Amino acid sequence: MAEHYLTVRSVSSSLQRFAVRALALFGWRVNFAPLPGPRGVVIVYPHTSNWDFVIGLFAKWGVGVPFRWLGKEALFRGVCGALLGPLFRAWGGEPIERGASTGAIERLAVRIKQADHYWLALAPEGTRKYRDTWRSGFYHIALTAGVPLGIACIDYQKKEVRLVDYIALSGDLESDLARIRDVYSSVRGLRPEYASPIKFGQPDPRKGRRQ
Repeated sequence: MAEHYLTVRSVSSSLQRFAVRALALFGWRVNFAPLPGPRGVVIVYPHTSNWDFVIGLFAKWGVGVPFRWLGKEALFRGVCGALLGPLFRAWGGEPIERGASTGAIERLAVRIKQADHYWLALAPEGTRKYRDTWRSGFYHIALTAGVPLGIACIDYQKKEVRLVDYIALSGDLESDLARIRDVYSSVRGLRPEYASPIKFGQPDPRKGRRQ
């Protein structure tokens, strides 16, 4: 695996330098290879702690790429939305359309394809607690949009955030999952017992997709 560690000298903006220094203060570093194009989907795993968001956010600032991420609508509406919604949006957050799930993947895929630059970052577990399968939305979004999949790791064992592996999905589910498992084989989250196995659930007969 190639090493592309960010340093204060290798980044250009003051925010990037701040983020790299802040992570280094706690012993963390970022290993980042350039994106293979202007559009794509990134999965972030394992997600076993609230600290993942903080570390991931600083890593995002460090690499200087405006990754988008999806959050539940409650974060962007009501009192919470009034207070924190603008901040979350500035950080790349977009509300999940929970009330209009039909066609959501297709709409996201179209949005990605039509944008000049759009990289969407998702946690395939969908929660920091253990669940016995991954959510498959990221897979269908990337396939439908025809964009590469970035495989990002938050590795507490090495204290490293890594995004150096990008793959073109083949549509052969088991083959693609095997390639993803290979990248994550040695990665450890803060609470390894909460890390979900890398597999999808059974197809939902109402939607024709695995959950």
